[in-house]
Amino acid sequence: MDWKDTSRILRADTRMTSLSDLKTEHPKWVHRCAILLACTTFPLIWVGGLVTTYDAGMAVPDWPNTYGYNMFLYPPTTWLSGPWDLLIEHGHRLLGSLAGLVAIGLVCVALKFERRRWVKALCLLALGLVIAQGTLGGIRVLAADRAIAKVHGCVGPAFFGLSVCIMVVTSRGWVRRLPLDQRNLKPATWALTLVILGLAYAQLVLGANLRHINLESDPFVFRAIVLFHVIGAFAVWFHGLLLRRRLRRVSLPQGLKRAVALLTLVLTLQLGLGLGTWVVKWGWPMTWGQTSWLTGWVVPAKSMFQANVVTFHVATGSLIIALSVWVCFRLARVTNFSRISLPFGRIKGVPA
Repeated sequence: MDWKDTSRILRADTRMTSLSDLKTEHPKWVHRCAILLACTTFPLIWVGGLVTTYDAGMAVPDWPNTYGYNMFLYPPTTWLSGPWDLLIEHGHRLLGSLAGLVAIGLVCVALKFERRRWVKALCLLALGLVIAQGTLGGIRVLAADRAIAKVHGCVGPAFFGLSVCIMVVTSRGWVRRLPLDQRNLKPATWALTLVILGLAYAQLVLGANLRHINLESDPFVFRAIVLFHVIGAFAVWFHGLLLRRRLRRVSLPQGLKRAVALLTLVLTLQLGLGLGTWVVKWGWPMTWGQTSWLTGWVVPAKSMFQANVVTFHVATGSLIIALSVWVCFRLARVTNFSRISLPFGRIKGVPA
């Protein structure tokens, strides 16, 4: 047997292994549970943003009970037709419990159908994170501590990103690992997705500190956070445009190409929402408010319009985290890292 025959046998064996992996490694139910978890988490983040915007976190003073009732046995007519702050606070607790139940189901399904240990570890991490997030929410109510509120506001989007990560690595596209035409792929393009993800999460941390800032803080602290938040917003937006430009001439899978386009679109939308949030909370920046047609434009504090604009801005930040995770992991899967030189060296190839 010469080397050509040996090469032919190895190629055939690799093809059979890939087909076998396609049939056995794609955990459909794990993927479906991960989708359900992500779809449950995003409304949870939105309602949590409303709770913070309306200062409704203390509408229910006890935890884990609700006014002495078991959380799940609290009379629906009392909170559905009751005050608005009670509705969103108790609804936030019920949505959090639903996310916890879905996370438990995800772990059970993963332990039964998933054979990759690292994916099982991700599912267990998601369960631990949602338990920690619920505990932080309870401590926030009992202790009324702003520092806990800041951590609580940062863990939620991280959990959302983790749920999207699990959704990606259990998808059929991850198992197939479609090849990528790298002739026009710039060096360190994949590392650029990590930069976007890191900057987006740093923006989220700054936003959490801005929303939960102590009223007795020095005005210099407030101005510094706002300045870094604005600079960071344009930095994330610029890197998003740069990523799309670098990938424009690369033959990408259709889903990944749409995800990159959607990411840049959402980043642009977030800039407008950031300006809108500033206007509805603190008025027109600098001397804009002196313009004649703007002087009569006033938004009442704690109005529904103000709350929706601010919460939309907060929820879109979490959506940027999720999209960044999606693009980062999908691009990592289709990229042959052995052919990409990063600033800090080379990365070994991703196993098929």
